[in-house]
Amino acid sequence: MTDLTIVLRSLRIRAASTAIVVALVAISAGLLLAILSLRTAGERAFERGTGNAQLLVSRDGSPLVSVLNGLFYANPPKAPIDQAKLESIRSSFPWTMFVPMAVGDNYRSFPVVATVPAFFTAFEPVANEPWKFAEGRAFDRSFEVVIGSAVARETGLRMGAKLVVTHGSGKSREGADEHAHVHEEYEYTVVGILEPTGSPHDRALFTDLDSCWILHAHDRFERAGTHKTVTAADLTDEDRVVTGVLMRVPRMPSLVSEYDRLRRDGSITVAIPANEVQRLFTIVSSIDVLFLAMAVATVVSSAFAILLAMVNSMGERRRQVAILRVLGASKARIFWLVLTESTLIGLIGSAIGVLMCAIALFFATAWMREAHGIAIAPELDARSAIIVAMATTALAALAGVVPSLLAYRTSVAKHLRPIG
Repeated sequence: MTDLTIVLRSLRIRAASTAIVVALVAISAGLLLAILSLRTAGERAFERGTGNAQLLVSRDGSPLVSVLNGLFYANPPKAPIDQAKLESIRSSFPWTMFVPMAVGDNYRSFPVVATVPAFFTAFEPVANEPWKFAEGRAFDRSFEVVIGSAVARETGLRMGAKLVVTHGSGKSREGADEHAHVHEEYEYTVVGILEPTGSPHDRALFTDLDSCWILHAHDRFERAGTHKTVTAADLTDEDRVVTGVLMRVPRMPSLVSEYDRLRRDGSITVAIPANEVQRLFTIVSSIDVLFLAMAVATVVSSAFAILLAMVNSMGERRRQVAILRVLGASKARIFWLVLTESTLIGLIGSAIGVLMCAIALFFATAWMREAHGIAIAPELDARSAIIVAMATTALAALAGVVPSLLAYRTSVAKHLRPIG
């Protein structure tokens, strides 16, 4: 009988406790590996979501809030930019991209983004990855709408479908807008369906600014007691407001100077989206370290679980150890048999943990893409997996030293006395 056969039989005899300890090791190793894999993946995903916009101007409370609301559609912006200010910014510099947007309406909780046709030509949802249409085209007149891939998938909307939007924020993360209402008088037609981009834009609908402004003007006429079908001819500068502007400069040296110049205007908020994403992850980095520390603590606790399980079992196994000694096994062999058992538990547990991590990351990535339109692509780095598996196995081996010493010191004469 080989040493490995003896170890495997010993584990099989204590199958229930072995399975529990292996599961704990697998969970702790998988958790640690998942956190290591996700540490940079999340930041890369948010950087991906900012697209090729170099500047974002809004009237949100801070640059970070501006980016979260304007590019990730976290909440509808509260303060609009009027037409006079918009034209002032437009004429202040020869921008290579100037794309105004109005965010605030929704369709079945999906944000409706009112913008200009240049949104599909100048702006890229992911840097160096322009828009692609799975079907149809961009809008070119009022009340035409282009829908993101996630909207098409989750709502079943197809080319030529008709829909009406909720004017107002509707279901916001900050609570429902009591003024939100459906404008059934104005029906939109789906003219384009976008291919997936792996960004929050997959969960949005896009239409022209006039359509959004007409809904605002309709409410203005109703408040005045006038009931009519509003057209673009009825719009005033009061109606022509936006919530943000995406911009690019011709040359990179101009970016800092234009950013500083716009910041001096206290009536607007100016953000460099890429910088704000980095700032966001700087803010949450302490939480990241906390999760990492918790994962390491879980791995250490699994080593203690191996130690306790094997020490507790030694009371039942001393007779088996004594028999092995009588059959010719040396003290050193007994020591290495028990140590091999604990090491094998760590090795099996860490291998299962790596597999669990790979499966969990796959499903988490799919869920984040479908639920939030964020493409988090964590890489299960082979080097990290090997390091985590080796560290977990080494801890398990270390935990087996104490029970191995107990087995080594087992008295043959004492534990071969007749039972009863």
